[in-house]
Amino acid sequence: MNEWQKRITINPDQCGGRPCIRGLRIRVIDILDLLAAGLNQDEILEELPDLEKEDILAALKYASKKLDHPVIAA
Repeated sequence: MNEWQKRITINPDQCGGRPCIRGLRIRVIDILDLLAAGLNQDEILEELPDLEKEDILAALKYASKKLDHPVIAA
């Protein structure tokens, strides 16, 4: 298991089973939404002080892996 994968937790009893950061109630999608809204990493860390820079990178890596799937050409 990669280091970034250890930061992503999925608990069916927390946040509806959505992927979160280190068991906190901060969902991966929350971080992605803040980035999409134009906040930079320092602003996100200020907004969510329980986060670490590595958590933001883990959220990006998680999203990247979820979107990376093989395409079978006919």
